[in-house]
Amino acid sequence: MNNIKEILDKFLTQSKTDNLKISYYPKDFLDLKMKVSFGQGMPARIPWISFLAPEMQTSNGFYPVYLYYKNENKLILAYGVSETSEFETSWPTDIISGKIKISDFINNPPRYGDSFVFKSYFIKIEQEGRVFFSDENKNETSKETIEKDLLEIVNNYKKIVSIEVKKEDSVFNQGLFYMEKQLEDFIIENWNLTEFSKKYELIYEDGEIISQQFRTDIGRIDILAKDKINKNYVVIELKKNQTSDDTAGQLLRYMSWIKEKKEDNNVVGIIVAGSFDEKLNYAIKMIPNCEVFLYQVDFKLKEFKK
Repeated sequence: MNNIKEILDKFLTQSKTDNLKISYYPKDFLDLKMKVSFGQGMPARIPWISFLAPEMQTSNGFYPVYLYYKNENKLILAYGVSETSEFETSWPTDIISGKIKISDFINNPPRYGDSFVFKSYFIKIEQEGRVFFSDENKNETSKETIEKDLLEIVNNYKKIVSIEVKKEDSVFNQGLFYMEKQLEDFIIENWNLTEFSKKYELIYEDGEIISQQFRTDIGRIDILAKDKINKNYVVIELKKNQTSDDTAGQLLRYMSWIKEKKEDNNVVGIIVAGSFDEKLNYAIKMIPNCEVFLYQVDFKLKEFKK
């Protein structure tokens, strides 16, 4: 698949099936990371294709994204804004000024209502698998126009990201922030390869993971999982750029919230840290059902032999 029309044809046709596989889609497009999702575990109501700068994740950032609203049969090319976790910067005001939010464009969208519409296409998929795009006037949209639309929003995005990278105080230049965020995403994306997967499972809703940055009325839990056997909740907090006391206090708050709001008296707490210090050791002794996992970063160089 070498062009966006070909990718979208495959994506939209597959959206009408229960096939959730994404391995045959490109991993990069227009010099950006490309991510595709049809849901996890079950088909999502809104499949998507996102285009990401290296520092971005679909769950944490802003980016151009195709969102296919299957019930309305509309494909929206949007100024995407992550729902899972709010990134510290976003689309500039001069870019989204005057743009319509998806929540104002589609009646009660089940997800992604805070993203902004750049272009919208009506979709017709024939039995032979041919896909036709049309605009608001029902005129057929050419392959060249589709490519032009994507290129425009991607070029604007690249300019914005380049400006952010050059700022000394930008989150893009804060290596610690980047590594910690990557750790959280790594755990989610490689869950089945971690020790956690032996006992715990992620939580899904409408075919989408809701475990990461789980929303509560007192903040966001880094990762919320469930015990595979007894279905008790598991609160996982990463010891980011903060003290052991802060991390332990945060874990206690969220465990207490789960105990009260989810009526779970056996909620488990887990702290993921780069090292285990004396303060953390004493803190967890007073937290019931608490474990600590240590992570290691291992970089290796291997010679490529022709």
